[in-house]
Amino acid sequence: MGNAESAVVQNRLVRFRPEERPDIESVFDRLHSAGAAGSSLGAGKSPAGETLMIDMLKATMGKMAPESMIKRVFEGMCSVDPGVKLPPCGGVSREQLIIFLADTLRGTAEERAPLVMAMAQGTKGTTTPDQIRGFLEDLIAAVVQTITHRGRLRGWVPDRMGDGAQGVRLLAEQLSSELKPSGQNTYDVACLEEWLLRVSGVAEFLELLVGEGLQVGLTSHPSPTLLPQCRDAPWSELHCLLDIPLLMFLTPQLPTGYRAPWRLLFSTHVHGESFTRLVGNCKSRGPTVLLVKDTKGHIFGGFASHSWEVKPQFQGDSRCFLFSVSPSMCVFTYTGYNQHYMYLNQGQQTMPNGLGMGGQHGYFGLWLDSDFGRGHSRARPRCTTYGSPQLSGDEDFTLDTVEVWGVGLPPQEQDQDENKKSVLDLDPEVKAILEMTGKTLHSQGLREPEEDEG
Repeated sequence: MGNAESAVVQNRLVRFRPEERPDIESVFDRLHSAGAAGSSLGAGKSPAGETLMIDMLKATMGKMAPESMIKRVFEGMCSVDPGVKLPPCGGVSREQLIIFLADTLRGTAEERAPLVMAMAQGTKGTTTPDQIRGFLEDLIAAVVQTITHRGRLRGWVPDRMGDGAQGVRLLAEQLSSELKPSGQNTYDVACLEEWLLRVSGVAEFLELLVGEGLQVGLTSHPSPTLLPQCRDAPWSELHCLLDIPLLMFLTPQLPTGYRAPWRLLFSTHVHGESFTRLVGNCKSRGPTVLLVKDTKGHIFGGFASHSWEVKPQFQGDSRCFLFSVSPSMCVFTYTGYNQHYMYLNQGQQTMPNGLGMGGQHGYFGLWLDSDFGRGHSRARPRCTTYGSPQLSGDEDFTLDTVEVWGVGLPPQEQDQDENKKSVLDLDPEVKAILEMTGKTLHSQGLREPEEDEG
């Protein structure tokens, strides 16, 4: 296939398993055939038979990415130096495509950074904040489109969810805010490399778009699962605050093991404006994500690491956090100042009645009064527990919508799952000792494979 000339290509191919390499090497021919079949020239009659043209990419990726992102992918491919002489007719060579696939699917931050620079349409070795945001908006929109087209929604229904276009913009702004400029408000390749090392989301989005968009099937390294599973939401009644980009942002922030499945416990759209109903639906139901929208359009919330329980003391632990969604996406984690993680009380005369997270009585980072419909975010200058600013439009706000989602297995299923585990799971030292003494673990091969929840 002409690859023997390029040591660069051979070095990239060794990143894939032997059984995967034929698939990687065949992508060029497959894209070329799909593009030629859709043109009037017919297969094998392209005047640029040694190169891949942008129309050939559009023929394969057109349903999974906007044209602007396909153009960015093409420019990323064209920017690759394959270590061999390129054909004079332009386009993307076979060697360039293989290197691009290896670097986006299995590459390091150092290898991906120049590709991001090219896809962001940077010039003279730098790119601007506007260019990065434009690239991210196109990338995130393409990922959402790919997930939807490929049927990878995992129980979510975009038509019954929040404004996805706004979510794309907000997530792009959040990711770009993590970049540290090299000077004069521009970013060089070193900035992009450091950013890609710290912020895993961009690399995962590229992996999914390239893997799914170009139909590269790698059994040892499937495309990232960006959405948690959603269970049994009443979609015919619900129009939820969550959107797909927000789920892509929030899910990685949750502790491992609490990321899936998501279950709707309470929504004002479904259950009405009742604090008693909220408490009844949410207590003793495991960790939760709370979402609040006020009448000024601000959307914010918090993650509660423990089941909500009605009592006059603070509860939870340092895994709890607050977050903002709109007008900006941001997570605010534990500061270490105090242990006022989460609070829930009802029907008491001597203690505040309501639901709160962070701060202190009367000055919570997020507070919903038991007299449903009112709340506050009195966090000037910052919430002591989480370091969050005022999250709501007004310090004392009026509720528009409240949602609570259970995350992870419900407590009863968690207990059943724990009961299924053998002593070998509960005590790794016992397992290690048995293996060292040559004992065969007969039960190990008889178990059913665990279902991947996300």
